[in-house]
Formats: sequence, structure tokens, C-alpha cells
Amino acid sequence: MNDEPNRRLSVFSLAILLVSAHYGLGFLLGTAEEAIGSGVAGSLYAVSVSLGALALIALVKFYWTEIEQIWTLLGKDYGKTVKAGVGFMSWASLIGIEAVQIIAAAAILNVVGIPKLVSMVGLTLLFGILSLLPVERASWIFRGLLLFNVLVLFYALWRLHGLPLYWRSPLEFIPALGHVSRAESLGVAISTVLLVSIDMKCQQFIVQARDIRTAALGCLLASVTLFALAFLPAAVAIAATEAGILPADIGGKAVIPYVLAWAGGGASSPWGIVAIAALTVPALGLGSNVLRIQSKTVLDWEIVPASLLNRIWIATVNAMLALAIALKGGQIVGLILCFYAAYLSAVWIPFLAYLLARKGFYAFAVISVQTSLAAGSLSALLTLLVTLFHPQTLLFGSPELTIMAIGMGCSSLGLLAAESYHLGIVFIGEREKVKGER
Repeated sequence: MNDEPNRRLSVFSLAILLVSAHYGLGFLLGTAEEAIGSGVAGSLYAVSVSLGALALIALVKFYWTEIEQIWTLLGKDYGKTVKAGVGFMSWASLIGIEAVQIIAAAAILNVVGIPKLVSMVGLTLLFGILSLLPVERASWIFRGLLLFNVLVLFYALWRLHGLPLYWRSPLEFIPALGHVSRAESLGVAISTVLLVSIDMKCQQFIVQARDIRTAALGCLLASVTLFALAFLPAAVAIAATEAGILPADIGGKAVIPYVLAWAGGGASSPWGIVAIAALTVPALGLGSNVLRIQSKTVLDWEIVPASLLNRIWIATVNAMLALAIALKGGQIVGLILCFYAAYLSAVWIPFLAYLLARKGFYAFAVISVQTSLAAGSLSALLTLLVTLFHPQTLLFGSPELTIMAIGMGCSSLGLLAAESYHLGIVFIGEREKVKGER
């Protein structure tokens, strides 16, 4: 087990860290992008993140007590192949998250006139360079700038006379979902809630809480805060549209940076530049941090030595894969959830098997869990590629539901089939043993 963590976080401190783990460019720009087409219902992803933080309370005691991360726990019980498999799926999911950071940052820079292709290539290079530097120590600066953007968005909403819209949004949210397909709503909600529940970004903060009660209250406060923030980007996007301040050719991803610049007097004014910079700097921090985590994950496989040259090559390959996905394009929320759905599809069934064993209900054989992870990973990744490049082949009207249904279905079948085979072998062995004793 790892060294005992520094358990000093208060309820308020933990809540801030949990909120900052999810309140980023995907949350802001993605929600506004969805709101342009779906109105208040565009807040579904953000609201689901809030519900996920609430659901996290059910696992607080487990995380706080066990301390170790999921892949380490599974690796101890089911072998290094399971640990490596979970790590691989985590690495694969981060390709999509890195692509989202590139897309979001390019949308911000597009507001000041930088072409998308140029900004994407330049950002990929910059993310790669920053990922090799210890800029993660400045994470508190990135959180502070995101808080600054929240204040500017509320100011913009006030100038747009949109505050009443923001206050009404929670009441209008459920009726607005009636205009969104049930498959789409379920896909977003289920994948997001399940993701937040096993997101190791949250686990690393929970284990630092003073005690289990503090951890649970911190999750509750984070859930309430995220719920309050969930309707802000959508309200700003709707108010800006109704006020007619958005250019006719603006994309949904650029709405938030455009409004921030508008609130500061325009993209060329001093305060407008400050507002854009305050959104761009966290983008650089978030993008480079995701790339850094990816590189660390690859090095943890111990396939190559952790030399500077290898780190550069690994960062380059990771960045190029993310750039390839970013150049393909797509909606921010959709990309986030598709890649996370693949991770969920591979990990959730083995994790449930682990929890069942820990609770004393049933202990699956090591080979069964290994088979489950392999089947879930392979099927989820293949389905992910199909949904990205051939979306017309969706089975359930939702890419997230399609990936999870196929991935978790294959993972469950792999678990049960391997367990049945194992039990059969054990039964035959016991029978032969009894015959031999006779």
C-alpha cells in the first residue's frame, strides 16, 4: 500500500479541488456549444457531472480506506496484466481528452483571428513542450483564472439581461429534456455519472480528506457547486443569442470566448485581451497536464527507460494521436464521453467483480477478470473507432450507449464465460481427485 496520504483537507478545500477537477474547458465551452442547439437542455452533461459528484459519496468510504487507485487494487488481486490493461485504457481515453483541449483552445484563439489549422498544430507543439516542464506546480493559477472567468461570465450575463434566465434554468431543465431524444439523454447521463464515480482525479483528493465524513460532505458541497455552475454557460449562450451579439458564422465552441471578449470591450481591447488570455492560459495548463499524465502512464508500463529522449518521443506520439482526433473535429461533449465510455466499458465490470469479492459476496477467478477486461477493452475500442468514423452505424441512437452496451456486454460475457470454464475445470479436477482416492 502507498504511504499514508497527507489528510488535512477540509470540506471546503476538498470541494474546491473536486469542482476544479471537472470545471474546465470541456464543461464551459462544451455546455455552451450544446446550448446553442438544445437550449437549457444543453446543460445535461454539466448537470450529470454534478450528479456524479453526488453518486461519488457511495464510494467515499472505499476510496478513503483503500487509498490505492483502481488499477493498483485490481493489479494486486488479479495480476499485472489487469493493472497494465486498466492503465492502457486510461491512456487511450486521455487521447480524446487531449484532443478536446486542442479543439477548445483553438476555438478560443479563433476569436482573435488565428486560423483553426494553424492554432491546432501550434497548440499541439506547445502542449508537448509544456508537458515536459514542471508547470503542474502552477495549477492553482489555472484554477484562479477559471474562477475569474466565472465572474466575468456572470458580469456578461448581467449586461445581457440574462440573470433571470439563469435563475429559471433549473426549473426549465427537466421540461427542456423532452425535446432531446431519450437515447441521447441516457447516454450522456449514465456515462458521465459512472465516469465521475471511478474518476481517479477525484479519488486522489478524497484520500486527502481529514476523515470519511469530511470526504462525504466535500463531495456533497462539490455537487451543489457544480449544479449551480452547470447552467451558467448555457444561460450565457442563450442570452447572447437572444441579444444578437454573436456573429452569424460563429461556431458553438467559440461562444464563451467571444462573450468573454465582448464583456471586456472586444477582442482587440485591453480588457478583452485579458479575458481571452485568462481562458487561454488554463487551456495550456490543462492540455499539457493531460499529456503529462499520458506520458507517465506509458512510462509506468516499464517498457522503455524513463530517459529524457524517451519522454520526448512518448509526448510526441501522444500529442500527434490527439491532434489527429482534433483535426477530425466533433462536438466537445460528444468526444469527451465517447472516449470515457470506452474506458468505462472496460473497467466497470472488473471493478464490480473486485467490489463483490471485497464484500464477501463472490470471488471471481483471476482468469475470469482478466478475460473480462480484455473482452471489454477490445470491443469498446473497436466500437469507439466505428462511432467516430462511421457514426451512421450507431445501434442505439447514442454513441455513448452503443459503446457501453457493446463494451460492457462483451466484458460481462467474458467474465461469465471464463468463470464457467474455470468452475468446470475445478469440478472435473475435484471429481478426478475423488475417483483417485477411491
